[in-house]
Amino acid sequence: MNHKARKRFGQNFLHDQQVIDRIVASVAPKSSDLIIEIGPGQAAITRPLIASGAELHVIEIDRDLVTLLNKKFAETQNLTIHSLDALRADFSEITGARPFRLIGNLPYNISTPLIFHVLKWHKLVTDMHFMLQKEVVERMAAVPGSKAYGRLSVMTQFLCEVTHLFDVRPESFTPVPRVSSSIVRLQPLSKPPFDAGPTGQLNRVVAAAFSQRRKTLRNSLRELLNAEQIVAAGIDPGERAEQLSLEEFAALARLLPEGANP
Repeated sequence: MNHKARKRFGQNFLHDQQVIDRIVASVAPKSSDLIIEIGPGQAAITRPLIASGAELHVIEIDRDLVTLLNKKFAETQNLTIHSLDALRADFSEITGARPFRLIGNLPYNISTPLIFHVLKWHKLVTDMHFMLQKEVVERMAAVPGSKAYGRLSVMTQFLCEVTHLFDVRPESFTPVPRVSSSIVRLQPLSKPPFDAGPTGQLNRVVAAAFSQRRKTLRNSLRELLNAEQIVAAGIDPGERAEQLSLEEFAALARLLPEGANP
């Protein structure tokens, strides 16, 4: 497919066949699978997914690429092409609320908000395999006390098992990006590791705690919880968000009145 990468869409097309084969082997698609691919680009991963016999839906924002994909795969029965911004996609609507798998070479300029968007459907998702900027994968897998640990770490790990599979060299793409990439597997958990109370409470606490990460919890959470409440959760109000474990964030979330705003 002859298509020039567009910077505004964060396009970097994967062309390294060894990497393509390794990604497909990690996903191990089956004919019984329902798969959504975000950002098929020039169809490097799309082709082997089609060949697996899986029911495949691809989401592509670039209308010129959509036109090329429609022409190339006009006779393909197990492929549906959606001309759509993935950040606005309703995955339940696309799949008819059936369980599905997710795969994608996510545009680095929107990768974090896109991860938060797809996590809304974690109860329907079997697994996710994403190509991301290496730094983003490191943030997902980060542990408390590290500089990479933040909102993305807590919310991803609370919902999914995070596995950093392997790294991908910049030279594997056209055009060559300025950053290294990694493949990550996110396996949604059957239930959260800790009770965090009503849905949304954890996100409110975590978002507020990391909004100004150099502030102590006493200050960053003052619109949600007072120092006495933080102490009641067994946590020092003088600590910063990056020092807290998932269990401690869950304890704070349980204290948050339902409907509170961050």
